[in-house]
Amino acid sequence: MGIYDREYTQADYQPRRAAPAFGGVRMWSVTTWLIVINVAVFILNNLVVRDVVDEFGELIGRVHPIEQIGYFSVSTGIAHGQVWRFITFQFLHANFNHILFNMLALFFFGPLVEAYLSSRRYLAFYLICGIAGPLMYIALWVLGIGIHDPRAPMVGASAGIFGVLIAAAVIAPNATVLIYGLIPARLRVVALCALGYAIFTVIFQGPNAGGEAAHIGGAIAGAALIKNPQILRFVDLIGATRPRMRYRT
Repeated sequence: MGIYDREYTQADYQPRRAAPAFGGVRMWSVTTWLIVINVAVFILNNLVVRDVVDEFGELIGRVHPIEQIGYFSVSTGIAHGQVWRFITFQFLHANFNHILFNMLALFFFGPLVEAYLSSRRYLAFYLICGIAGPLMYIALWVLGIGIHDPRAPMVGASAGIFGVLIAAAVIAPNATVLIYGLIPARLRVVALCALGYAIFTVIFQGPNAGGEAAHIGGAIAGAALIKNPQILRFVDLIGATRPRMRYRT
């Protein structure tokens, strides 16, 4: 049975507008705003820097105050109850390459998922997938699988973007994408390979195992939500017009 024969693609779950081609970002769509906000936070985070000096006044390092209040770790997010970090870490990036590849992935795959879900549901989808990243990170830390330091900071939009990638692969599994702009591959294959690499890295404790754990969490949430989009109906109630109350005297 093809994806367009499934129940969740009918009636209420049809895209509100025709799905654009990969990379077809509309001006001031949710995808556009997410990219703009991520880039703005990255620039601001690198402009606002505080020097750290020793007792003799010698420079011993620099810290980024925005990153310090926004990154996620088990210690800060759970032990200290700083729950805002489940959201804020998604808009912080470690370096230029980190944000470049994340935003390129969002640019290419975000519009397809946004058109499929509608803007409001897509924003909720993206943030929930992002939150699923640290939740998986915490679960693996509790189980002692690849995650050992509760103070290790985590930043990046990759968990949410992994959810977007998986969702795009469910919507258009046979779409052709160019890896590094050169190698053609089916989107479903690309998504499965990326997920397989994340699982392999976590199990064998490869580089960035914590980040890959977040990728797995985002992928699981993305798959669950795109196959059951009715879960996202709650956002339709936010800001819904209420009848104006009239008082009679």
